[in-house]
Amino acid sequence: MADLTPSLVEFKQVTFAYPGAKGDRVILKDLSLSVPRGKVTALMGASGGGKTTVLRLIGGQQKASSGKVLFDGQDVGGMAQTALYEARRRMGMLFQFGALFTDLSVFDNVAFPLREHTDLSPVLIRDIVLMKLDAVGLRGARELMPSEISGGMARRVALARAIVLDPELIMYDEPFAGLDPISLGTAAQLIRQLNDTLGITSIVVSHDLEETFRIADQVIILANGGIAAQGTPHEVMNSTDPLVHQFVHAHREGPVEFHYPGPSAAADFGLPDPLAQSKPPTQKGGPT
Repeated sequence: MADLTPSLVEFKQVTFAYPGAKGDRVILKDLSLSVPRGKVTALMGASGGGKTTVLRLIGGQQKASSGKVLFDGQDVGGMAQTALYEARRRMGMLFQFGALFTDLSVFDNVAFPLREHTDLSPVLIRDIVLMKLDAVGLRGARELMPSEISGGMARRVALARAIVLDPELIMYDEPFAGLDPISLGTAAQLIRQLNDTLGITSIVVSHDLEETFRIADQVIILANGGIAAQGTPHEVMNSTDPLVHQFVHAHREGPVEFHYPGPSAAADFGLPDPLAQSKPPTQKGGPT
């Protein structure tokens, strides 16, 4: 058996860009990071900073323009389809708002990956599904439909589905979005508890600083295509970097501007440029 690498996921000088009408839009540039095994890594940063793109690159939905994305030492971008599907079976994904199948019951939602990817008997599938639902406190809700449960419960059902194949890695894309304080705290506690109990590795993309910092072992803040800060929650919270300070303390003013770059409002609406009007008139000739 090959020795395990210290990191389950590694990015080595990864660059990724989305093509656009006015040229490629670079999201990640020469990004290098590592996700240690058995730990909870939080991936944070301003909207549009590339957090979800990182998850897509790990899962193979996107391929890096350059560099390598390694999962357990293997280059995801270079995998053939069969190898990629095998790697994905070792990953679990909790999508924003759960993404449950609306026409399937709670039980059938959780059973879906087992029926798709295994040849287990119905009796064994039943036992596994009930165990996973019990782990998230919803064994009694097995017969309900997604329309009959709350948003917080739906997120927990989705979590049960994400762990039903006993993955080595679980990726959470905004697991706390739209939850009330009780559901939010429950979800955060479940992420930490499942990570430690099952001995898995977790990547949490979130904007909720308080709960995320509470459960994370490592925090990575992305900005401008790279890493603005990386370390323990305490280290990141006390960073003196202006961009990181603005983000963790929720300041409006700072390196991250409110307006997306574009033409001035004066140019868009055909108004006189106030900056031009405030400039003193240019003098011609020298002093008399």
